[in-house]
Amino acid sequence: MKKTLLASLLLICTLSTRTQPQLTPEKARAIERLLSEKMSEEGIPGLSIAVVLDGKLAWSNGYGFADLENYVPATVHTAYRSASVGKPLTATAALRLVEEGKLNLDIPIQQYCPEFPEKRRPVTARHLLAHTSGIRHYGGPHHEAELLSARHYDSIRDALHIFQEDTLLHLPGARHTYSTYGYNVLGCVMVGAAELPFMEAMELYLFELAGMANTQADDPCRIIPHRAGGYRRDENGELQNAYFVDMSNKIPAGGYLTTSEDLARFAAAFMNGSLLSRQSMERMLEPQQTLSGDTIPYGLGWGLFPGEDWYGEREAFHGGMTPGVSTVLYLLPDRRFAVAIMMNLEGVGGRVGLAAQIAKIVLELGK
Repeated sequence: MKKTLLASLLLICTLSTRTQPQLTPEKARAIERLLSEKMSEEGIPGLSIAVVLDGKLAWSNGYGFADLENYVPATVHTAYRSASVGKPLTATAALRLVEEGKLNLDIPIQQYCPEFPEKRRPVTARHLLAHTSGIRHYGGPHHEAELLSARHYDSIRDALHIFQEDTLLHLPGARHTYSTYGYNVLGCVMVGAAELPFMEAMELYLFELAGMANTQADDPCRIIPHRAGGYRRDENGELQNAYFVDMSNKIPAGGYLTTSEDLARFAAAFMNGSLLSRQSMERMLEPQQTLSGDTIPYGLGWGLFPGEDWYGEREAFHGGMTPGVSTVLYLLPDRRFAVAIMMNLEGVGGRVGLAAQIAKIVLELGK
């Protein structure tokens, strides 16, 4: 399908606009112009967005198609694969376990997850949260097979077999090396700390509290209402269905199925203090340091930008990209502002920048 046709479809398939008093119609239209340009430029089939203002869900919308083959429109109810936007969700649930005294961030993880073998130096939950553990990401000779895995794993612990015997890339705490597999281990740690299966722990410690009724594990075998189809572009730029994958090999790192509104509810609850104490929230938003004292641009589950670089605002975010989707969740925590954007096309760049542009429109930054 050509980009020009997608741009036309965008104009006729706008659904479910929910403009509330916090977001004026003029600002909503300005956001829609940005999204229309992005969808046309990238040839994005479908997109859903939700905006949080003053700690409340203020506006949400869906554009284009969730399923091109069946002409199903994208709406605020469309459920997309979370990809790595799931990491702050998992991290927040882990901090709730810390607050309840069930999880210590600074002791060897084998106390909670004995299935993960001891390494030459101890790995802690703090290392896992900040991507400083040295556990590898995808890569090596089996990179594509791991990224596009169609194998189903029955539990978080079973999925550890992919990488658990591999040598650490570096001394725990020495460097920041992004690791989806590190978050798999964090999921195992949470299972041990909560004494519950992983998704039951997530339901109890996060989803119920944040009102995320439409968030669940991305099980390809289940019939899930409003699930979006996923798409990719081949080497010639032609739109195709995304490769089939089973996300059970990385649920804690990004194997959830969710909606833009559920992500917005999570962001609102996080910033409003409904999930964590102020101290715990600030701990998650504090840039971590390596053993040598170098500051890294990541907290506990959140990517971070220094506040002085952007209108004096402190920014927290997480992007996600996996077969069939590109996603972003962007926060200005001191303003209690957030925007969640989910798209059913993999490989879409500039997502954080797009979210920041929306923040400028809504908050009138720079004026």
